[in-house]
Amino acid sequence: MSIHKKVKKVTTHALQAMKNKGEKISMLTAYEYSMARILDEAGTDILLVGDSASNVIAGHETTLPITLDQMIYHASSVVRAVDRALVVVDLPFGSYQGNSMKALDSAIRIMKESGGHAVKLEGGSEVQESISRILSAGVPVMGHLGLTPQSIYKFGTYTVRAKEEAEATKLKEDAKLLEELGCFAVLMEKIPAQLAKEVTDSLQVPTIGIGAGPHVDGQVLVTHDLLGITKDFQPRFLRRYLDLYEEIKGAVQHYIKDVKEQDFPNDSEQY
Repeated sequence: MSIHKKVKKVTTHALQAMKNKGEKISMLTAYEYSMARILDEAGTDILLVGDSASNVIAGHETTLPITLDQMIYHASSVVRAVDRALVVVDLPFGSYQGNSMKALDSAIRIMKESGGHAVKLEGGSEVQESISRILSAGVPVMGHLGLTPQSIYKFGTYTVRAKEEAEATKLKEDAKLLEELGCFAVLMEKIPAQLAKEVTDSLQVPTIGIGAGPHVDGQVLVTHDLLGITKDFQPRFLRRYLDLYEEIKGAVQHYIKDVKEQDFPNDSEQY
């Protein structure tokens, strides 16, 4: 029997067992109770309360504006919905960079106030002190390398990262460092598939990819993209499993028509 079917509660230990067995890990974003409940019931292994809520929920152009308080609010909503999945919460921009004590305080607030199970933060050697301090408090940490959206103004573009040898070498070194520091997994975003394979083969801990090809230990997508609720985002790595934008729009237009034509509510829909 697969670990996915056997495990009643996904833990970092269960994810490691999946990697060791060659069983792929599924991960999706969640920002609120109703959707998180569906994703958890469907059997998603990890729910990421992503700072992508800044884009998807709040309509900002980048992930930078979302605050720690807002992340805790979203995470609390998700945790209340979940029975099985591991809930990982992004540390937002400004809550951990350059100050390891602030990083620890941010991680502790997330764990205490939201009930989340782990945190994720972007970067390698630049944030190793923050990672070490958070881990020293017993908080599990997922790393994030490659395209790190909180650094978008440094990159200047959302194009594929680590195509050049120097950046690829640093990514490989950072991945090993994250493992040595004690991260339970490493997420890699928008990097060449062959590089992602090399990193995955070199690490004992699981790797999760988004736009990183098939040779990683698991995959993550933004749920609103997968379901076709968002329309403007069309990267090569995205597979849309539904077109809910048009489905929802059609249902609402049907409702408006029924209201205008006095077809709703009918005799059986009143008291």
